[in-house]
Amino acid sequence: MATARRIAPIFPVRDLDAALAFYQRLGFSVRPYSGGGYGFASRDGLELHLGVVPADERRSGAAYLFVDDSDAMAAAWRASGVEVHTPQDTEWGQHEGAVVDPDGNVIRFGSPMRGETES
Repeated sequence: MATARRIAPIFPVRDLDAALAFYQRLGFSVRPYSGGGYGFASRDGLELHLGVVPADERRSGAAYLFVDDSDAMAAAWRASGVEVHTPQDTEWGQHEGAVVDPDGNVIRFGSPMRGETES
């Protein structure tokens, strides 16, 4: 049986340069694909792909980012000037927040609530 090794969500964007700048503000290393219309954002061994899609074909995407401290992540992203939905405790034991990029793509991020263990 084949083993999956990693996953990279692909977020549709209308302006690649703006999207790369946004993810760079979040602490990702970014780079455009040399062929144009596509880019990459990497951080802590994670990767997002950003692809330019015509407005009439665009839909937003979403990804969940497991972090060790969602409050610290929210504070760092807020300090970079990004609007952050403040982490809240959930009934499923995660302390979750979210950011929405300029194209409507959502990164929800969470860490175990205090006293909870990660599953």
